[in-house]
Amino acid sequence: MQRLALFDLDNTLVDRQLAFSVWAAEFAGERKLGGEAARWLITADRQGARPRDQFFREVREHFGLAEAADELWAAYRARMPDLVRCDPQVLDGLSRLRASGWRVAIVSNGMADNQLMKIERSGLGERVDACCVSGDVGIRKPDVRIFQLAAERCGLPLTGGGWMIGDNPGHDIAGGRAAGLRTVWVGGQRPWPEGALRADRTVADASAAISLLLDGRP
Repeated sequence: MQRLALFDLDNTLVDRQLAFSVWAAEFAGERKLGGEAARWLITADRQGARPRDQFFREVREHFGLAEAADELWAAYRARMPDLVRCDPQVLDGLSRLRASGWRVAIVSNGMADNQLMKIERSGLGERVDACCVSGDVGIRKPDVRIFQLAAERCGLPLTGGGWMIGDNPGHDIAGGRAAGLRTVWVGGQRPWPEGALRADRTVADASAAISLLLDGRP
């Protein structure tokens, strides 16, 4: 199998939930929405699973805000890249992967401006060979074509195999398997969804996934 590693971004390479919690506290504080507002925002977010336009329409209605939902969403996209951090151990691990002959790409669903800025400002852009963001390329995981495009941008054919590493059982694991890739679920202590196809490996975080690939344990 060729040395190709495709990584999801949010809650895989970066802690999106932590960044969102910081954003929620800022948002509530700036608008003086009250002590429970940040918690409401975090619950309503559903760990990023909801479409953002739907989420911000509900936020506007719930708090009776004068700003349009599109304005709230645009401000969110501009702010989140400054709040996202990548663990230095992950950055170092990606550099070591590439130095040992792996081709590495990020495959992420989301708006192009938001996701690409996260990649740049977190330092990830310098540590990977390619990026495929759904809002930029017009294809979303779990569509096999986005994995194919990521492989091509790394200079490799998807038919040569490789690994998909991510936290979403449907988008990353089922999508990766459909693309002919082996899979690593970054799941921590979360239960695996009943009836979903199992990943080849389960790890606590991206650093553990990188170590697995570097050690040749797959």
